[in-house]
Amino acid sequence: MSGLGWLTRRPVAHRGLHDSAAGIIENTASAVDAAVAADFAIEVDLQLSADGIPMVFHDDTLDRLTTAVGPVAERTATALAAVPFKATADRMMPLEALLARVDGRVPLVIELKSGAVPAFDLAATVAARIAAYRGQAALMSFDPRLLPVIRRTAPRVPRGIVAEQDFAADEWPGLSWWQRAMLGHLLHWPASHFQFVAYRVADLDAYAPRVARTFGLPVLTWTVRTPADRARAARYADQMIFEGFRP
Repeated sequence: MSGLGWLTRRPVAHRGLHDSAAGIIENTASAVDAAVAADFAIEVDLQLSADGIPMVFHDDTLDRLTTAVGPVAERTATALAAVPFKATADRMMPLEALLARVDGRVPLVIELKSGAVPAFDLAATVAARIAAYRGQAALMSFDPRLLPVIRRTAPRVPRGIVAEQDFAADEWPGLSWWQRAMLGHLLHWPASHFQFVAYRVADLDAYAPRVARTFGLPVLTWTVRTPADRARAARYADQMIFEGFRP
């Protein structure tokens, strides 16, 4: 797509250039700094705090990575920033801290987390802020319902869909067969109007991402970890979202 060449120009570090063995944990300031230093684009995840602040964190709960437990959404931004991680001195960042840290030096690919209740407030808040950001940044989500919000709020901010071929019931409970088919085959395009696709690397030869490329939409792929993944990405995608090695 015209104007989105920057999105696929360089490999994208998944949740920053993290390395747990070196004490650099995903979605932290240290992972962001490492990616900037290596000149990679950066993928991060955002979700809202209890007081409506977009925070850089992947999981719905604090349990896996921090010394606290319970849902992220039940704590204020100040409380979340005070929670220690288990393996680093970093603290959870709000979106503003992320943008100030990157300051346009490398592109950002930001995933908006959503659930059974669509994260419309997150989409609107982040889209408005990214529209004012001086650097290159794109927004994406597994939830196609967020993309019209991004489009209305900030039509110039690139918006993408994250997907895989099989939205399995054990990982995606509560979805009907039609919803699974719609998500996997990207059939929501008439409503979502996504401008790029981020598709699971194991599923890249599926019909949907191949059609997207045929129509000129950039296709990223996640999460590339092995030489086989990398070869698959080179064949079927325009750029990789990677972790566990340096391209």
